[in-house]
Amino acid sequence: MSDDHDEDRPEYDPESPEIPDGEPPLRSTAPQSDFTMSQVGFGFVVLVIGLAITFGIPVLL
Repeated sequence: MSDDHDEDRPEYDPESPEIPDGEPPLRSTAPQSDFTMSQVGFGFVVLVIGLAITFGIPVLL
């Protein structure tokens, strides 16, 4: 059943990892991506809110 969708895809050749024309770009994961300062700032805000919820609420109760 899953073989039905592979008809128009070229065979993968590990010796030539070139991306065929018309294929979507490869995904990138966070450790290999560059971060902007706004993304770092947003992550820091999320960290502070998460720590406040995790530790602040139980301390207040």
